[in-house]
Amino acid sequence: MTESFPRQQARTRGFRLGVPRAFQVSPDGARVTFLRSRAGDDPVTCLWETDVATGTERLVADPRSLGADDEDLPPQERARRERVRETAAGIVAYATDRALTLAVFALSGQVYAVPLGPGPLLGSGPLLGSGPLLGSGPREGGTAGTAPRLVPVRGPALDPRPNPAGTALAYVHDGALRVIDLATGQDTVVAAEGGVTLGLAEFVAAEEMDRSRGYWWSPDGRQLLVARVDESPVARWHIADPANPGKAPVEVGYPAAGTANADVSLLIASAPAGEQGPAGEPAPATPAGVAGWDRAAFPYLVSAAWGTDPLIVVQSRDQRVMRVVNAVTGQLLREDTDPNWTDVIAGVPAQLENGDIVWTGVVDDTRGLIVAPADALATAVPVTPPGLQVRAVLGTDGDEVLFAGGMESTELNVWRYGPDGLYAVATKSGVHTATMAGGTTVIASRTLASSQVTVRLTRPGGPADTGVVVGGIASLAEEPNLPAPAPRFLHAGPTGIRTAVLLPSWHQPGDKLPVLMDPYGGPGAQRVVRSAGLYLAAQWFAEQGFAVVVADGRGTPGRNPSWERAIAGDFASGILEDQVTALGAAAAAFPELDTSRVAIRGWSFGGYLSALAVLRRPDVFHAGVAGAPVTDWRLYDTHYTERYLGDPARNPDAYQASSLMDDPARAVKSVIRPLLIIHGLADDNVFVAHSLRLSSALLAAGYPHSVLPLTGITHMTSQETVAENMLLFQVAFLKQALGIEASPRD
Repeated sequence: MTESFPRQQARTRGFRLGVPRAFQVSPDGARVTFLRSRAGDDPVTCLWETDVATGTERLVADPRSLGADDEDLPPQERARRERVRETAAGIVAYATDRALTLAVFALSGQVYAVPLGPGPLLGSGPLLGSGPLLGSGPREGGTAGTAPRLVPVRGPALDPRPNPAGTALAYVHDGALRVIDLATGQDTVVAAEGGVTLGLAEFVAAEEMDRSRGYWWSPDGRQLLVARVDESPVARWHIADPANPGKAPVEVGYPAAGTANADVSLLIASAPAGEQGPAGEPAPATPAGVAGWDRAAFPYLVSAAWGTDPLIVVQSRDQRVMRVVNAVTGQLLREDTDPNWTDVIAGVPAQLENGDIVWTGVVDDTRGLIVAPADALATAVPVTPPGLQVRAVLGTDGDEVLFAGGMESTELNVWRYGPDGLYAVATKSGVHTATMAGGTTVIASRTLASSQVTVRLTRPGGPADTGVVVGGIASLAEEPNLPAPAPRFLHAGPTGIRTAVLLPSWHQPGDKLPVLMDPYGGPGAQRVVRSAGLYLAAQWFAEQGFAVVVADGRGTPGRNPSWERAIAGDFASGILEDQVTALGAAAAAFPELDTSRVAIRGWSFGGYLSALAVLRRPDVFHAGVAGAPVTDWRLYDTHYTERYLGDPARNPDAYQASSLMDDPARAVKSVIRPLLIIHGLADDNVFVAHSLRLSSALLAAGYPHSVLPLTGITHMTSQETVAENMLLFQVAFLKQALGIEASPRD
């Protein structure tokens, strides 16, 4: 019997298992390292290396051979994985030296090091030059069959990263940043202070700024730029486990809108020189200086990068001003302002070999790439053409920049800019990302032709120097037990809302279908893109008898800055109106859509939008499923919420207009629509308080509704049985609510 799609999707973690990722290329372009599990149903991620010339893959490290218990994670590592939405196990992150001859990674709070490439064995002395190898049986991985070695760090250890030369590695233990010499085993504290954390990212940096690290090595390995995080000002919230009343609640710091953030500063610490402290304890390294900027006016540390000098990006609390600052001298290199907010762009600042700084800037509603010397950065203008929206800087290679962007929001292309100008790297219709070094470019692509990821390795040459394909890296992901998604795209309404419509594979022309709106619909995420793999769940819902409509309304990324800023001060009215407009346009284009039976489902912001739809527009939406919804924006975090709605003390009307808490009393006087609320009780991003307060307001207003609490589940819902049955539960609820035959189809 063929396995059901819900079960297969849950078992394969959304078909992400077996997909290669986290590519790094050696400086000579000869080797590529990456992460991938052994199969599409294997949750344990391994570290691999491939030879570009021969295409030979080598298993560098398999956690199973190391005996690591991935269930026994330090709380900080578990929280980090939640922030980056990591659902796999095993080696989910790794770091290398500059030459890509050493890789280090953490497993269950322990640190392992393994040689890479064809060079000599790592180091010498007691740590890496002698002692028994870990594991048993055939040695897989490492140079000349060398297996990963356990590094005797103090545990639990977090975020290990080698210095550029690969002779030492830094890590965080018990709130302190330490460095261990890989030849001697000497372990030294380089930054420590009671009551604060050194070397880790705070909550809003990891959740909202895409900064999941808190320290950076200098290029010469002599210093480290270290984030100092004092969470004492942050309000304490508690996550209880009602299913286990004998278990004490977990206390977490959560900076809700309008409340205090963590106090973040920087110091520059010297790498250890090898001296010993009292009783043989390695002496703390002396800080070389404190990185300075106007922290009162710019409390957010957005990103950092170390080129010739350490560069940092800081942002004002209202996010309307962003600065690039030299962390050593305090020199202001550039200041960008926006009447609404400035954007956090991944990969910047970066610095090229010639000293030029890579940045982005907005001119005439286009975010373009900026490459300029430090003394000209303040007034530099984009080097990319109007209309080419730069979404992220993917990396640099010598004096060249690799970046992602596009002219059309449903596609994400890759481009290269350097002394010879601008070149296309991957511009075929689809979603692409890449990394490069030493003339080798690794391109990962998703298109509408297949749900699989295709990974190509290219070298210079070909038409317009777009590169010659010299190999690839296989994806081992499973093929879905599902008809291939065939989204039909349209631009809805006068603003051209990007919309996709999916019909059942068995549908006959002329047969009416109930409609399921399936949006995210808010800032920070797109759903309407030209990648078949992103429509698998939507196609499964279509196979259950729905016409599924996915729409990216105003506020969603990818189109242009003004489209994203159209929601400033209001999460509700315009965003909801765009879903109604997209539904009308889809019904006009596809007469099969029965607008007398319309449901809506979503998760996180999409869950908020679903509840908003049935409460405020019951004339359009006849049933809703709200998963992990934000119901009162005063309960969501500072950096995200204040960016769009401002300070709740100064702009209370925006919070009131965007809140769901008063809607039940108004809605009950109109038409009551079936509403299912789903929420994980262990969610530390959107706390379950959101759903509980909405449920209380609904009950007080006499509004019938259903609540599905998920015991022990966080915002990701990655547990197999929960992920599987949530899909089945939702489709059963929606069919009952709309009066549809309940028998499932696969």
